[in-house]
Amino acid sequence: MTLILTRSELTGLVTPRQVAEAVETAFTDLAQGRAAQPHAEPARLPGADPQFVPMVGLLGGGVAVSKLLSDIPGNRGRGLPTQQSVVVLADAETGAPLAILDGAVPTRLRTAAATRVATRHLARPDWDTLGVVGAGPLAAAHVVALADERDLERVLVWSRSAATVETLRRTVAEACPGLEVVAAASPREVVAAADVVCTVTPSREPLVEGAWLRPGQHLNAVGSPPRNDHREVDAAVLGAARDSGLLVVDSTPAALHESGDVAHAVAEGVITAEDCALELARVVGGQHPGRTSDRQVSVFNSVGIGLEDAAVGRLLLDAARERGLGTEITLSS
Repeated sequence: MTLILTRSELTGLVTPRQVAEAVETAFTDLAQGRAAQPHAEPARLPGADPQFVPMVGLLGGGVAVSKLLSDIPGNRGRGLPTQQSVVVLADAETGAPLAILDGAVPTRLRTAAATRVATRHLARPDWDTLGVVGAGPLAAAHVVALADERDLERVLVWSRSAATVETLRRTVAEACPGLEVVAAASPREVVAAADVVCTVTPSREPLVEGAWLRPGQHLNAVGSPPRNDHREVDAAVLGAARDSGLLVVDSTPAALHESGDVAHAVAEGVITAEDCALELARVVGGQHPGRTSDRQVSVFNSVGIGLEDAAVGRLLLDAARERGLGTEITLSS
């Protein structure tokens, strides 16, 4: 039997801490050869707007996941989400289809969890101020996840839309009582005030400049869609992290093929493809020391990988079964 899980059934099913632990374990397993993370090229017709991104991940002894992510900027004019996805889980031993999940909740959860894990391993141990560039649902997921990781009193947020900041403020107030959301006047103000900065926007042009960074800061650039013509940070941001030895990606092939931040920095000659060799799994798995100085600038640049979907997918499937949620069907009938 295959379990079908809708967005409403998946919402609130697991905690940010559970997701972070599952994602961290998956990265450790990848580093130690107990998981696999192949890279698949996005599919796009010449001159066409829609792009379809296949993401595959395998957890040994557990599940294999295939997620199909559609990225269609033209959907804005149709009143539809720019990104939509569906996640399929299969038994890693038998190949039997276990579940089909709407992809919105798993994607949001695993992206924030990967950022949380990266921050745990790369930021200064004494960091205590958080800044966020962007204020949509992904920003809210990041604030909730990082506030659960660290006892924060306030978070500084910038968005082009005051209404979006207000929506985020209400979401955070419900999930994290007592955490104050302060609207910033500019991305530069966010960077100036924060030890840890998250960029969570679909921007085409850089919103954060390397010239603004201070020694010891950690930045998570995780919002851009998998398109080389989108970027949230300028080349100097990645150059500063490279110079500190802490330019970290979730997947080197994905970063080189799908990250606009990386593509522009390489094209401008600030970094090389070889500078994107340090994957988060090596840091989490203990094969790289991560931060060794309080003055290093660290950057985690992520476009998302199937392994993260596998980790959160299995977690959500187990939780749904425990609560008796979802609809079971027989696909082979």
